Amino acid sequence: MSPSFRTASGGRIDRGRKLRFSFDGRSYIGYQGDTLASALLGNGVHLLARSYKFHRPRGILAAGSDEPNALVGVGRDEAHYSPNLRATQVELYEGLKAESQNRWPSLRFDLGALAGLAGPFMPPGFYYKTFMWPRGAWDKFYEPRLRALAGLGRAPVAADADRYVSRYAHADVLVVGGGPAGLAAALAAAEAGARVILCDEQAEFGGSLLADTTATIDGRPAALWLADTLAALHRHERVRLFSRTTAFGYYPHNMVGLAERVTDHLAGPDPALPRERLWQVRAREIVFAAGALERPLVFPGNDRPGVMLADAARTYATRYGVRCGTRAVIVTAHDEAYRAALDLNHAGIAIVAIADIRPAPGGPLVEAARAAGLPVRTATTIAGTRGRLRVAGATLAPLGGDGAPEPVACDLVLMSGGFTPSVHLFSQTRGTLRFDAARQIYLPGASVEHERSAGACRGVFGLAAALADGTAAGEGAARAAGFGGAAPRSFAVAGAETGTGGHIGSLPQRDSAVSGEAFVDFQSDVTARDLVLATREGFHSIEHVKRYTATGMATDQGKTSNMNALGIVSQVLGREVEKVGLTTFRPPYTPVTFGGFAGLARGDLFEPIRTTPIHDWAVAQGAVFEDVGMWKRARYFPRGTETMDEAVARECRAVRGGVGLFDASTLGKIEVVGPDAAEFMNRMYVNAWTKLAPGRCRYGVMLREEGFVLDDGVVGRIAADRFHVTTTTGGAARVLALMEDYLQTEWQDLRVWLTSTTEQWAVIAVQGPKARLVLQDLVEGVDLSAQTLPHMAVVEGRIHGVPMRLFRVSFSGELGFEVNVPAAHGRAVWEAIHAAGQPHGITPYGTETMHVLRAEKGYIIVGQETDGTVTPDDAGLSWAIAKTKVDFVGKRSLSLPAMRDPARKQVVGLLTEDPGIVLEEGAHLTVGPGAVPPVRALGHVTSAYFSATLGRSIALALISGGRALVGQTIHVSLPGRDIPVKVTSPVFYDPEGARLDA
Repeated sequence: MSPSFRTASGGRIDRGRKLRFSFDGRSYIGYQGDTLASALLGNGVHLLARSYKFHRPRGILAAGSDEPNALVGVGRDEAHYSPNLRATQVELYEGLKAESQNRWPSLRFDLGALAGLAGPFMPPGFYYKTFMWPRGAWDKFYEPRLRALAGLGRAPVAADADRYVSRYAHADVLVVGGGPAGLAAALAAAEAGARVILCDEQAEFGGSLLADTTATIDGRPAALWLADTLAALHRHERVRLFSRTTAFGYYPHNMVGLAERVTDHLAGPDPALPRERLWQVRAREIVFAAGALERPLVFPGNDRPGVMLADAARTYATRYGVRCGTRAVIVTAHDEAYRAALDLNHAGIAIVAIADIRPAPGGPLVEAARAAGLPVRTATTIAGTRGRLRVAGATLAPLGGDGAPEPVACDLVLMSGGFTPSVHLFSQTRGTLRFDAARQIYLPGASVEHERSAGACRGVFGLAAALADGTAAGEGAARAAGFGGAAPRSFAVAGAETGTGGHIGSLPQRDSAVSGEAFVDFQSDVTARDLVLATREGFHSIEHVKRYTATGMATDQGKTSNMNALGIVSQVLGREVEKVGLTTFRPPYTPVTFGGFAGLARGDLFEPIRTTPIHDWAVAQGAVFEDVGMWKRARYFPRGTETMDEAVARECRAVRGGVGLFDASTLGKIEVVGPDAAEFMNRMYVNAWTKLAPGRCRYGVMLREEGFVLDDGVVGRIAADRFHVTTTTGGAARVLALMEDYLQTEWQDLRVWLTSTTEQWAVIAVQGPKARLVLQDLVEGVDLSAQTLPHMAVVEGRIHGVPMRLFRVSFSGELGFEVNVPAAHGRAVWEAIHAAGQPHGITPYGTETMHVLRAEKGYIIVGQETDGTVTPDDAGLSWAIAKTKVDFVGKRSLSLPAMRDPARKQVVGLLTEDPGIVLEEGAHLTVGPGAVPPVRALGHVTSAYFSATLGRSIALALISGGRALVGQTIHVSLPGRDIPVKVTSPVFYDPEGARLDA
């Protein structure tokens, strides 16, 4: 390693702790405290990546999370490999292995760069216009090849071996950002007595102070003030500090997502520690102190390695002790570039020229640069750069007069277009932004949540002003959270002059001096020319321009590109910037790992398998299972070499002719208890419940507020103040959630308690003409006769010595009982019933048979015969609606004219002319055969089966005006043929219900 790339001293790195690492297989040396980016720059490595589309050489642009170029893959093996990490955020550790991405065969010699030759022929949207012929070739030919050429990192080929966890936390005040404003806010809130969480995405708290070598606060160097402030915060028991933690998203009611990187910086992490923690923090008040990001400038050749942000180069020099070059040209529209010039000159980098596009810049920083003898050129722009894999020179051109462009030799070009406040999180709170035309920046405007912004993220620049603003924000947040204000505090700051200026859009140029592309989005290869073209093609909203050109859609979320894109479009349209619009700031602020979001929900825990108490018995019997939500349900029980159709036909015949045994334990079950339980049920369901006597059941229908069917199920009244509510298997959670929502927010006066009992009851359905014979010798204290226990009755008793709730209900259309017993006894009772049924030919059956049996009776399944737009009348359930009830959820919606339109889709039955043809579920129905598209479909087939009982196929369908079409013939449209079907009643079997009464 050449010593010229490191300063002789200084910085926050530990020069006594050398760390070995590799990049693209080559070994290097860095220091404790380095990032991968600073360590590579310290070894003279500037080429780190290739751009997304044209594979242009890319170097390090920034020093933090706003880095758009230097994405790398890191990991010691495939099981610990992460692509697309920013080299500027990867902390160096002993043995780190990193690789560049999106190149072949190597980073220096990438054949993909040949795509750049076609760049002039590949403007925005070119693929929409070019790859439309021949028809269908896009999916099969063009897209796979284009995706192979473009891209970022490679996906790991092994499962992630790291562990991720999630946690919840609460705070009175959450402070996002650990720079001067954030530290001051946290200290003020803590001293007021509030519980405080302070988070920052960097390894160290301090923000801009970490790179400041000249400022003093209260007479002490900024570094000492920082250490003392952190020590004071640590002494507060009610303060929690989270470094390496990114606040990636704001969610309703002051919920903020934090991604904490726990072990990424360690060479040999403790295996007991997770790699990341995802924190969900609920705070009474929030202070955003996220700072501001330096803007690049848009000029020809601004994407070459060695072209960097001025403040980033300053950070590398003062914080990491790295000289990013030997001869620097600085191009600026802001005073802060002069601070960078002074610090870089002090670090030993020759400042060849400071080209300021402003005609007469002034202020203390400018004067200090002049006093130091640095060459300042006013009213000067940069017309281009030269160099292949690293910048080797720049061309400076005066903006006025007759001066000729001048080539300047350099190996570092630094740019500063000013600073863009980080308003991302504030924007996610639904707060409005306002445009400061004088400074060309967006700032937080009106708030709608319990939050406030402080420091540079709200346009308060300068160390003294940021400290004061942060203190005020912390005190205000603490007071709003219910705590008294802290003692007044002020800071004496010196050596931290505030800069002014700024520019958005393309740099002004003299046309004769301009050559080469000026890049706006470095990662996605979007140029100023692309934005002009998009605007010329009619895309005048910045949101449309963004999507058409892909600017701002790179992994940096437009941090370095959005404002310049906005400036260019504004200039082309001749409109004020704020009238062009603003792109939406969506979470996450920076990319978050999939593992972080998944947490422990991986492998078997990704979607935990739920099994019933009878599951193992069904496995032993050779059942074939299907997934229903998270449940494993026996679909059918094949014997010998039976196919599914053969097994289902046998099971159906057994239920219709004898007795069948079905595991219904997955049904949702909710206990509704309390003095006002009947009134609550009246309000939630369309049915009437007040007069339902204890010991009786009723089929209940629940609607959404829009009047559409949400769920259904049998409800038994166990006592005057207790209901046993059943729901569909997949609807249990949403029904309980809706009940709780109304109970807690709308009807707080009702004395009702809700308890989910789905897991507490095993449900065994005994169905068929011989069901009573099977159960009569097993139950204790219950008369099973039709007179004593009629259809839709419920009684408590015992079976096989076990407490039970016995429902006389049926989903098969036959005499039926549903035996509810405590889940722990479910298998024992099942086996007892199965043994008792042997003389009667008892047959276990599965969900497929259950579907056929219920379809024969015209019983709907919510989610199959309904699609979210079906009303009770559409489903043939008008009879269930209580006619005299004052109100229930969805009642007013049912009175809308659209809900009574006779053309609404209604559930009907279908019979094919050929009884052996089973229709396809989802197939569309039309009036006539051979219809030529476009044809308006009447509806679709919702259920279709072959009925062994009826000896033919049957189907249910949702058809526009279906009940009026009963008796008519319509057609099911299938590929290559149309099948005539007759519209019928949905009840195919025992329409009188005589078999139910038994």
